[in-house]
This record gives sequence, C-alpha cells and structure tokens, in this order.
Amino acid sequence: TDFKLWIKKHSLVIDQSCQAFQKALIGVAKKNITTVMPGYTHLQIAQPVSLAHHFLAYVEMIGRDRGRLKDCIKRLNESPLGAGALAGTSFPINRHMTSTILGFNQPTKNSIDSVSDRDFVVEFIFILSLISVHLSRLAEEIVLWASQQYNFITLPDELSTGSSIMPQKKNPDGAELVRAQAAQTISNLNTLLVLLKGLPLTYSKDLQDDKKLTFNSYDTVHLGLQVMTELIRKTTFNTKAMKDALADWLVQNLQYPFRQAYQITGKIVDYAVKKNVTLAKLSIHELQKFDKKITQDVFSVLSPIQSMKSKTSYGGTSPQGVKKSIQYAIKKYL
Repeated sequence: TDFKLWIKKHSLVIDQSCQAFQKALIGVAKKNITTVMPGYTHLQIAQPVSLAHHFLAYVEMIGRDRGRLKDCIKRLNESPLGAGALAGTSFPINRHMTSTILGFNQPTKNSIDSVSDRDFVVEFIFILSLISVHLSRLAEEIVLWASQQYNFITLPDELSTGSSIMPQKKNPDGAELVRAQAAQTISNLNTLLVLLKGLPLTYSKDLQDDKKLTFNSYDTVHLGLQVMTELIRKTTFNTKAMKDALADWLVQNLQYPFRQAYQITGKIVDYAVKKNVTLAKLSIHELQKFDKKITQDVFSVLSPIQSMKSKTSYGGTSPQGVKKSIQYAIKKYL
C-alpha cells in the first residue's frame, strides 16, 4: 500500500518535470519557427526543417510519456490494504472505507494478487525507462551538435567542462551523463522483469529489491529531466544554411514521375559536389545542362527556407504549420 502511494505521489513529480521540459522546448520553438536546420535520415542530410519543428517532435514524445503516467496511475489506483498475508483477514475491517481515506478508487479484488502484484512497479519503471530513452536521443543530438563538425550550438558553461590538457575543448558532459544513465534505467527494468518471472504466488523475499530499483530509476530520470531542461534553456543555437531536395520541384513543376526526377537530381547533386558548391550556387545554364525544362523558378526552392515553407502538409515543417503546432502544444501540455 505504501509503495503504491509513493508511486502515485512521485508520478506527479515526474509529470511536472516533464511539463517543465516541454515548456523549455516550446520556448525555443517559439523563437525559431523560421530557423532552418538540416533534417537527417541515416545521419545524412535529407531535407531542411525548422529548429522549432525538430524540438516539437520531442514535445510530442514527452507528451506520450505523460499520458502513460496517467494510465499507470489509473491501473494502480486500487488499495491492497486489508489483504493480509495472502488470504484476507477475519477481522471486521471495511476495505472500501480505508481505500477511500487513502485516496484510492477502490480496494483490490483478490487478496493473492494484492500481495504478489508488481505490475504497477514494472509499468512505472518502464515509463521512466522510455522517458530516459527520449532524453538520451536528444542528449545524443546535443553531443553531435556541440562538436566542431556540426557547430550547431554553444553549450552553457555550467553544463559542460573543459580539458586539463586541451583548453580549446568544451565537453558536453551534462548531455553525455544523461545519455549514459538511460542504460541504468533500462537495466533496472530488465532486472525487475527477470526477478519476477520465476516467482510463484504470493510473496517471496526477492520482491524487496523492487524498491531500490524503483527509487534508483526515479532519481535518475528526475535528475535527467532537470539537466535537459536547463540545457535547452541555456544553450545558444548557431543558425546554419542547408541544402534541400530538388526532386520535389521537378515533380511538382515539370510533371516528371518521381523516379525520373530523382535520377536528374542525383546527377545535379553529383555535379555540385564535384564543384564543391551548394545547389543554390549553380547557374541556370548549368542546371539546364541536365534538363532544358528547368527554369529560373527552381531557385525559389533551392533556398532552404523556401523549401521549408513549401512543406505545408498537416504536421509538416512550414512556418505556418509549426505556428499551429506550437499553439496546439501549449494548449495541450502547458
């Protein structure tokens, strides 16, 4: 009973920390609706997106995590108090009354299950593990973005360190530690599942380990949320120009089948790479070497910002779409 009450109370703390993290992400998004950054597939530059659109993806992830926390509380919100050692009790207790007093919806239905059940613990640690995975994915991006090769961001001094022999370095320690601790949280979940799988009903001393696994996961994820919230709030973003997809323009403006447009685009990209220039720096004369139907209009999409603006489908990265997404996120999550 005490353990369920503890998880109920601390689920609210995690939910509040998740909300604060979402608020920080949305705060950056509001300032960067038209800030262009590369969208990646296979860690290769694919299409330009806005920084706001990228961060709103994490807002959605954390939103689902918060929904899972609420579902977890709904399922555990039954009081096991009065189940006794395993068979109930002969004393004239009122389990419905004690359940109400303690803030549960109702008493549990089966005394054996009441004593042996640790589903609520597994579910809570699973949610914490998934939150840690989401934090770790962003932490990994921060590590990459902070490197000289990317140079997308400048980290706050208090969440990074220098090197004792290489003073030019600024190491993303905060993000790296959040990434590392995700392994610990996932390990705790796996440990509990393995612990439970061989236990007969009802109670065995093995179950006392569920507390330290839960407390460790909670402390780890709670701290990770605080670190990532501070990182997002205090990081400086360095805007950078990107390439975009020429194929869309060829399909939409020359009525080419996508396969043919893709082939033409590939040839143009190869040509630009050999010249060591971006697509936008190619002249119309050079572009028409690959297809005489290409016109000056193509330069409207060879600009990353114009390419980004053209992605107007629902959930896409166009500024007008992102503005609506931000309004939706504020209404739903904050």
